[in-house]
Amino acid sequence: MTYQFISRIARRCRFTSVGSIARHGGIACALAASFALAGCGNKFDPAKGEVPQTQVIETSNPGLVSVDHPEQYPVVAAGRIDRPDTLSVTGSVNPDISREVPVITMANGRVVDIKARLDDNVKKGQLLLTVQSTDVTNAFDAYLKAVNDELMNRKAYIRTEDLFKHGAISQSMVEQAEDAENDSKADLVAAEEQLKILGVDKSHPTNIEKIYSPISGVIIAQNVTDAAAAGVNLSGSATAFTVADLSHVWVLCDVYENDLSRVHVGEEAKIQLAAYPNHPISGRVSDIGPVLDPTLRTAKVRIEVPNPGNFLRLGMFVTASIVGRASVPHAVIPASAILHLHDRDWVFVPNGGSQFKRVEVDGGDMLPGQQQEILSGIAPGQQVVKDVLALEATLEAQ
Repeated sequence: MTYQFISRIARRCRFTSVGSIARHGGIACALAASFALAGCGNKFDPAKGEVPQTQVIETSNPGLVSVDHPEQYPVVAAGRIDRPDTLSVTGSVNPDISREVPVITMANGRVVDIKARLDDNVKKGQLLLTVQSTDVTNAFDAYLKAVNDELMNRKAYIRTEDLFKHGAISQSMVEQAEDAENDSKADLVAAEEQLKILGVDKSHPTNIEKIYSPISGVIIAQNVTDAAAAGVNLSGSATAFTVADLSHVWVLCDVYENDLSRVHVGEEAKIQLAAYPNHPISGRVSDIGPVLDPTLRTAKVRIEVPNPGNFLRLGMFVTASIVGRASVPHAVIPASAILHLHDRDWVFVPNGGSQFKRVEVDGGDMLPGQQQEILSGIAPGQQVVKDVLALEATLEAQ
């Protein structure tokens, strides 16, 4: 209702101001005043097209409205529709940890160039940074020594075999030479592997280690800055960068202990985004956390959601409706019976005698014939006021 509408109610019902309406029960009294507009004038004569007459009787309960002619406000019984049990929960968007890969730097050294930044989209194999490392130099030095040792021991082994064939040395000396040759081969293989780990090509040695992206995705964490490029030493780290493939994400929701029996792995979940209210998406429940939060008494429920185009951003707030396997009855009422105030839905139900009671409901999907599903608040068969804004429309038409 508009401010002007409430002001008109105040003048007709002889309240001194809109504030006086608030002092007589806030929203409930304002709504009661809307029910009682005609009571401030003459009696209702339908033949003359006059406004219905009634009088508001103040009550101590702001959720109750008393009128002297309740028959002027027709009620209707709520219908019934059987729908799958749906649980609405809140959550946030998180990366799929199986698609989240840290960028590992094995060598210590000085960062000389950074090729990527936080939030950049990168491809697999793309250069992210370069490090000038003494570890690389030492590893290549160890490799060259291993090559030389293996060559020398191989020559010595060949000589001992020749001497043994001519009876100049014993069998044990041949075995010792063979053992030394085998050891040198093992050292050479280890040195080559160390170079591979550091990303160094043994055919083109350099003291610069190049760090590449292991997957295609978005850089969601960066622990290397331009200060390092200016000469700050970098220790070998598994968190220089973190790259995440956001083509699929997790929506982590908090489900109260009392509702856990309504959630099962594999059930469909409909996701509504506060940022994109007209872009609903769907996912599947993939895990129900085995540990409850000791304070909130909630468990984390994981919903796997496809994210084409990466329009879902990490940390986004979402509302998830988890569609259960069993069907439950829901009430169906005319859309005109629902009053929308302060982001909430309300209906008025008969409360005996000449009173109506305001009840908060959880509205569901719109249905054909200007009907709306009610998820909670009232039951099928319960009576509600058919048109809560009928008097407002009559007043505005005058």
